[in-house]
Amino acid sequence: MDPDTAKLRRGLRAAGLSDQVIQAAWPSWWSDELANDASGRAELRFALARRLGVSPRGLLGERVEFVWNDEAKFKNLSAEDEAHQAALTSFGMTIGRLLVRATPRNGSLDGLDAFVIREAILAGQQYVDLGGLLALCWGVGIPVIHLRVFPLEAKSMHAMVVKVDERYAILLGRDARYPAPIAFTLAHELGHIILNHLIGAPALVDLKDPATVTHPDDQEKEADTFALSLLTGRPDPYITASTTDFNAPTLAAAVLRVGPQQGIDPAMLALCLAHRTGAWPQAMSALKFIYQRQGGPIWRDINAQAITQLEWGEIGQDSAEYLRKVMGTDV
Repeated sequence: MDPDTAKLRRGLRAAGLSDQVIQAAWPSWWSDELANDASGRAELRFALARRLGVSPRGLLGERVEFVWNDEAKFKNLSAEDEAHQAALTSFGMTIGRLLVRATPRNGSLDGLDAFVIREAILAGQQYVDLGGLLALCWGVGIPVIHLRVFPLEAKSMHAMVVKVDERYAILLGRDARYPAPIAFTLAHELGHIILNHLIGAPALVDLKDPATVTHPDDQEKEADTFALSLLTGRPDPYITASTTDFNAPTLAAAVLRVGPQQGIDPAMLALCLAHRTGAWPQAMSALKFIYQRQGGPIWRDINAQAITQLEWGEIGQDSAEYLRKVMGTDV
């Protein structure tokens, strides 16, 4: 590696960016021969600036300056996260803008509440699940992807909503072996959008899993209530078991029987019971019986759907290559 390129990479790492995102953002057309050409070095910096959300002028001066600094709303922010805000926001805004450009707007959720949206989904299926939520989002022009490349060495982000010209994109950071936990996260992020929590901010970042936060702020409580209303039909579902002596198979059998009767995803019903009673080991083990398969990474299903929905020609080959890397679908 030539000294100029090595210096540039060191500068990006010093700004807090991970080797993973630097490698993903590095253009495939770069070669050692271009390192000896001044215009080639400049074009490299412009390409990295576009992909990472940093100032091209700063990179030309060997100083990393993020385009978006502290404008985003961060939920559950800790002191050690503060230095990383600009990197997370700039990366997320760059990806969100690409997604919105590549997604046609076919409708709107303006003026709707959780119960109206729930009824719309239930018109075509037994209960609201991850598949129904994804179909809803793509149907109204809200792209949803799962990040496989993260801007920081530690992920430090559970999910993020990006706002671009009154449109939105949802970036998921959490993976799971089964769909139901991701469904709650997605419903929570939809709540932030529909409840107008992004007023005055280009993005909102949930750094932690909303389902596990012990002292949520008012907006997080509102988004949780929205998610539960959408998924279960109740803002605060009171789920109980007829006995405290149950195991994973018996719990699975019970929710598979009751869930469809109530219009609730059986897996979500099990998770609601666990949240209220603390029976997390039984509930998580029950998911294997509910889905009748071994768990696998859900991000693959989410991004496979995104690939078919995005209009790749709208963002150009260079941006499409980067977005596919971020989605883990470039191979």
